[in-house]
Amino acid sequence: MFNKKKGLFIGLSIGLIGLAGCSSESAKDKTDENKDKLKDVTLVLDYIPNTNHTGIYVAKDKGYYKEQGIDLTIVEPGDDNTSLTLLGGKKGEFAISYQEDLTYSAASAQPIPTKAIAAIMEHNTSGFVSTADKKISSPKDFEGKTYAGWQSAAEEAVLKAVMEKANADSSKLMIVGDPGGGPSDLEKNVDLKWYFEGWDLTKAKMDGYDLNYMPLRELDERLDYYTPIIVARDDVMENDPTLVEHFLKATKHGYLDAIDNPEESAEILHQAAPDQDIEFLKKSQEFVSKNYTSDPQKWGIMKEDVWNNYTEFMLENKLIDKDIPASDMFTNAFIEKVD
Repeated sequence: MFNKKKGLFIGLSIGLIGLAGCSSESAKDKTDENKDKLKDVTLVLDYIPNTNHTGIYVAKDKGYYKEQGIDLTIVEPGDDNTSLTLLGGKKGEFAISYQEDLTYSAASAQPIPTKAIAAIMEHNTSGFVSTADKKISSPKDFEGKTYAGWQSAAEEAVLKAVMEKANADSSKLMIVGDPGGGPSDLEKNVDLKWYFEGWDLTKAKMDGYDLNYMPLRELDERLDYYTPIIVARDDVMENDPTLVEHFLKATKHGYLDAIDNPEESAEILHQAAPDQDIEFLKKSQEFVSKNYTSDPQKWGIMKEDVWNNYTEFMLENKLIDKDIPASDMFTNAFIEKVD
């Protein structure tokens, strides 16, 4: 026999299930709709994920890019191309690069149509290192020593310039390729290397090495150039300026979080760099978060004289053959709009 109460219960249940199904489908449709509205954007890194990039990974992890309508893909450059080259080939809308690479490009016969839109680090935090027992405290002490590095023209020009400024004979420095043994090379094979303070030097100190460190920016103020920087393609800036502004808004938010919460931010970066020791990342992040900028609200803003000073250095050392206006290489137009 049909039970009215039971029938009513079953009817209500079916109705509720139906409503739940509609609600679930509606939520799914909304999610799909929001996803469809996101713009696919690619950022090309300059190197493997490291603490220079933490703000980007924080912004991605916390959904800041999606809040700005961006579905961000982060890719590494690989061994055969630089990030700037890939950007020029339209493999991404944005890239991480360096002031020196962008200046080389701008002065070349076929410049890559890009501009810097933000500086990740306010100052150049790299310099020369040697073991403390060798008592190398000035470029004057480079005479008779062996330097291991990338053997690039810019690198050799820097070595020559700082030695000559210290009245040293740069021909007395032997330059070789990096043996690849890390800081142990400084004890066995060579006397000098070029380290980034927040990465290589931090790691070496954690491993117990006693090193002397000479910051480049203290050897010649023109070497206080921007490294790294965020670069955008010219056509992206021209055709979709709103995208550039939204990208920088999310990115700046991520870097401000990294400044305020270095330990949490290092843990987020660790997801993208699982091969790196988490304690090392935290120590590196502690340093880098203090050095992104001296004024968090002005993170990313670049100064014209920094660009001009390094261009002057490159001209003086015949690394480029023509002067490039700073306005051809960078713009603050987008980062200045970001709060």
